[in-house]
Amino acid sequence: MFTGLVETKGTLVRRVAHGPGARLVIEGDLLGASRRDPIALGESIAIDGVCLTVDVILRPGGPGPSAFEVDASSETLARTTLGRLAIGAGVNLERALPIGGRLGGHIVSGHVDGVGTVVSKTPAGGALEVVFEAPPDLGRYIATKGSICVSGVSLTVNHVEGGAGGACRFSVMLIPHTRHKTSLDALGAGDPVNLEVDVLARYVARLLEAGAAASPGDPSGDQALLERLRASGYV
Repeated sequence: MFTGLVETKGTLVRRVAHGPGARLVIEGDLLGASRRDPIALGESIAIDGVCLTVDVILRPGGPGPSAFEVDASSETLARTTLGRLAIGAGVNLERALPIGGRLGGHIVSGHVDGVGTVVSKTPAGGALEVVFEAPPDLGRYIATKGSICVSGVSLTVNHVEGGAGGACRFSVMLIPHTRHKTSLDALGAGDPVNLEVDVLARYVARLLEAGAAASPGDPSGDQALLERLRASGYV
């Protein structure tokens, strides 16, 4: 499990075909920044919001930033941006949340739900308002003032337009700290991003659907509640 609080920016330095998937080499300062708790083989790291397993550690004690290798399956490459990122592109890195650690963002699984795109960027003082377009099937899970993970970064949704099976656009505000610590500031209009919706929204929607199916035609039951939530933009 992750929190969406990026620890450091890394770089995709190599992507080589490996069976039906690919072997990715990521360079970052995850070793140099935490010598007392270095990354280990087999641990999970979120790379632009995608949970992957460390398979090889490179230069663990040598000069320069550390690097590590992960395997990405064909499914991961097809459903996320990792199969299309340019070599040399920046990526956001986060290690898994330790038991007892601070949950400063929100609960993030590292399982990407879909790929969205940047629509626009508008300066707002030192901050930056960014509008994204999400795949239509994700719109029902995105709510104003709710949480969403964009390429590994936990963000608060400022405004939502559309959804309910159609095109969905939502805006977020990137504060100066987020602009400096993550790769989101470098994005341009049309660039793809990995999206993971709030897991709580997903389970609430699923439970409501199951309840509605179990009590069809009952205006005082779950169906009525589901309709009220839809009318208010929650599902």
